[in-house]
Amino acid sequence: MVGAADALQWARRQISERVPKADLDQRDPDFIRDQLPGTWLLASLYFRADVRHLDRIPPAGPVLLVGNHSGGNVPPDTFVFTLAFCSYFGVERPFYQLAHNLVTAYPPLRWLRKFGTVAASPENARRALESGAAVLVYPGGDYEVYRPSWQRHVVDFGGRMGFVRLAREAGVPIVPVAAVGGQETALFLTRGQGLARLLRLDKIARLKSVPISLALPWGLNVGDLLGHIPLPAKIVIEVQEPITVHDPDVQDRAVYDEVIASLQAGVNRLAAERRFPVLG
Repeated sequence: MVGAADALQWARRQISERVPKADLDQRDPDFIRDQLPGTWLLASLYFRADVRHLDRIPPAGPVLLVGNHSGGNVPPDTFVFTLAFCSYFGVERPFYQLAHNLVTAYPPLRWLRKFGTVAASPENARRALESGAAVLVYPGGDYEVYRPSWQRHVVDFGGRMGFVRLAREAGVPIVPVAAVGGQETALFLTRGQGLARLLRLDKIARLKSVPISLALPWGLNVGDLLGHIPLPAKIVIEVQEPITVHDPDVQDRAVYDEVIASLQAGVNRLAAERRFPVLG
């Protein structure tokens, strides 16, 4: 007789086997070049995209870009920053964005792989950095992206420090990327972490949250699995000064705290400019 633990292990194995392995060659500079004018126009008109200080990113070579994350399953900060990076540095510079496995496996979103989106894992991030690429990570993941909207200007990685070890091992600088506006594209009410545990999704699908929000076109939106139509909130992103991680005498926690402080200072600065939610 199959027990609950066996059933859970089977379900986890079925999902993991369907997660696409990162193939860095799936990034297609020609596709990005063709799509960039129209998608950047969309970002500029709909989100009134404003991306600042891209010049703070090293002009070549591998770098770990670490951002705060907002917007649920339709995160405009990733969309806007990816377009801005490719416009500024050119589509030939290798650039990859790490996303949840379910995002990269979802058939309607497979075109994101052509933009450089790969499944989030230490191995995939390490491979991309070793190839000489810039890599964008959001350590807060679903914990941060589903935070309640009244905490929209709080940077919270939930104590996840793996990105610091990754940067040390790869010998690359960390560049914090602060963003505001994404958590105003819907009204996020709760992360739903208790519901995720109740449904065992934290064990089966690595989903720590089943968020509850008010979003178009659903009204009450539970889980955000089908995404939503984001409100046209103004998205402002500011790249912060690079942080080196080469000193072995500096503990990982100290680097983590420095990154959080840099991001929070950037978010606070951008938030102070906003006069109204959504409108900016």
